[in-house]
Amino acid sequence: MRRALAGCLALALGATPVGVFLLLRRMSLMGDAMSHAILPGAALGYLAFGLSLAAMTVGGILAGLAVVLLAGLVTRSSVLKEDASLATFYLLSLAAGVMIVSLRGNNLDLLHVLFGSVLALDDASLLLIAAIASLTLFGLALLLRPLALECFDPAFLRGVSRLSPVAHYGFLALVVFNLVAGFHALGTLMAVGIMILPAAAARVWTRRLGPLLATASALAFASALAGLLLSFHADVPAGPAIVLMCGLAYLASLLLAPDGVLAARLPARSHLES
Repeated sequence: MRRALAGCLALALGATPVGVFLLLRRMSLMGDAMSHAILPGAALGYLAFGLSLAAMTVGGILAGLAVVLLAGLVTRSSVLKEDASLATFYLLSLAAGVMIVSLRGNNLDLLHVLFGSVLALDDASLLLIAAIASLTLFGLALLLRPLALECFDPAFLRGVSRLSPVAHYGFLALVVFNLVAGFHALGTLMAVGIMILPAAAARVWTRRLGPLLATASALAFASALAGLLLSFHADVPAGPAIVLMCGLAYLASLLLAPDGVLAARLPARSHLES
C-alpha cells in the first residue's frame, strides 16, 4: 500500500500536469488514443522477455513515439486531420497489442497489461515512475511559456517563434513517457484516468494556469489515497478504485465549483452602481 501511494504521488506530480495541458489544448481524447498506442511495444517486450520492466518500458516508449511520428507524418502529407490519423493508428495498435499478448500469454497476463497492478509496484518500478515524473516537471518548466501560448493561440506562436514544433512534439513525447509510467501502475486502459479526470475536475475550480496545475495534482493524489483506502477496506481492485475516485472528484467539482453546473443555474448578482 505504501509503495502504491508513493507511485500514485509521482503520477500526480508528473502525469496529471500533462493532462492539464491536454485538456487546455482540447486533446483529452488523444491521451486515451496514446494509452493504446504503447500497447504493442509493451506486448513485444513481454513476448520476448516476460514481465520485464526494462523491456516493456522501452517497447512502450518506442511504440508510442512511433505512433506520434506516423500520425504527424500522415497529418502533414494528407487531407486527414491529427485526430483522425491518431484514431486509426491507436485502433491498429490496440488490436496488435492484444493479439501479441494472446500469442504467448494467458488471460491473467492480458489483464495485467491492460489494467495494471498498482499494489505490485517494486523498487525498480517506483524509481522508473519517479524518474519520469522528474523528467516531466523539468520538461514542463522548460516548455511552459510556449505550451501555454500554444494552448490559447497556436497561430500566434507559430508566427512569432520557432519553438512551436519543439513544444508540440516535446509535449507529445512527455505524454508518451507518462502513459508508460502510468501503464506500469494502472495498465494501459486506466493510466489515462489519473491524467485527465483530475485535470477536468480542477478546470471548473480555477481559470489560472498555476493554480490549475496545483489543484489538479492535489485532486489526483487525494483521489489515489481515497481509492487505495477503498481498495483495502472493501477488498476491491485498487486501480479501478483510484480511477473511480478521480471520477467522483470530477462529478463533485462539476456540481459544486464556481464554474460548475449548480453555479451556472444560480441567478446572477447585480453589480452595485456608483
